[in-house]
Amino acid sequence: MSVNGESGGELLARVLLTRVIEPGDEAGGRWVRELGVAEVVRRLGEGGAPLPGASGKRWAGMVARAQAARPRRDLEAARDAGVRFVSPGDAEWPGQLDDLGDARPLGLWVRGRPSLRMWALRSVAVVGARACTEYGAHMAATLAAGLAEQGWVVVSGGAYGVDGAAHRGALGAGGATVAVLACGVDRPYPRGHTRLISRIAEQGLVIGELPPGDHPTPSRFILRNRVIAALTRGTVVVEAAHRSGSLVTARAAQRLGRHTMGVPGPATSGLSAGVHELLRGEAALVTDVADVVELVGDIGELAPDRRGPVLPRDLLEPATRQVLAALPGRGAARPDEIARSAQTAQDDAIARLYELRALGYVERHGDGWKLTRQAVMSVRDGRGPG
Repeated sequence: MSVNGESGGELLARVLLTRVIEPGDEAGGRWVRELGVAEVVRRLGEGGAPLPGASGKRWAGMVARAQAARPRRDLEAARDAGVRFVSPGDAEWPGQLDDLGDARPLGLWVRGRPSLRMWALRSVAVVGARACTEYGAHMAATLAAGLAEQGWVVVSGGAYGVDGAAHRGALGAGGATVAVLACGVDRPYPRGHTRLISRIAEQGLVIGELPPGDHPTPSRFILRNRVIAALTRGTVVVEAAHRSGSLVTARAAQRLGRHTMGVPGPATSGLSAGVHELLRGEAALVTDVADVVELVGDIGELAPDRRGPVLPRDLLEPATRQVLAALPGRGAARPDEIARSAQTAQDDAIARLYELRALGYVERHGDGWKLTRQAVMSVRDGRGPG
């Protein structure tokens, strides 16, 4: 295989194709699957008839890009920046990316020391609006920190807003995070996140499909989202308007059979409208880390039961609670009336009424019994008497 004097094996061929075939190009992925990377590169080098699915104009552009590509130079530039190229079939390749079929990346440029394959096995995506609210930033950071503390890898896109909050939450908890970029991993974008992305590379991983120095475009941001969805066990959308790119990630996760989750927000917030739309479909509502882990975790990692505070009356024996419940809200009742209502014997009801009097719940008035003022108030506000 030789293109413009460059020769080598499959690695060089794949690196060259990252300059030629756009991320997510299923026609290009089909060529690679059916013909192999070496043959695709050879056809591009010859510049002959277009491969199936490519117009003459598009093929001419691809041939021109192939002739200008310098894969050895790209690999050298990557090594100088501490970046490696991971191909399908390599020991570090995350097998779940193969679920993308012909839209699978040709390879990934990886910056950072940990193993991408190992980290991806226990990872969750946290994504959302760039122009998020304080609530969105708080929820993203809190969820990410909690996931990191429980040993989960937090994956996001490195963007402003929810993405940045998620990365910072994981880093702040001393945990693991991965940024998936829509540009060369040696050229952080957005520029305002240069320091954050450098910190992620030091403590975690920065990955992308595009070769060193390549720039982002609107379509590349959208196509990047499929990698986030495929790489992780599930995607949590924190805030998203109706046309948010994070909804693309969520829907890609649904197509791939991954868990899709949404954090609800105010009904009046346009930034939560997209999340609420997801929740009306197949997405699961989550409000904390326990909810997320119950969905994406292993068997037995269950969220705790959601219960209100334990009240003093909850500590009463069931039969005693039944007698207490039989007393009217106003006025007094005779023991025989209370016994009938509690479905117990009169002697048993009287014994339990004296127990309740000692605890401050009831008081005796002649031949009748009534709730104390404190007990009536406790029913209204959820407290015990006294």
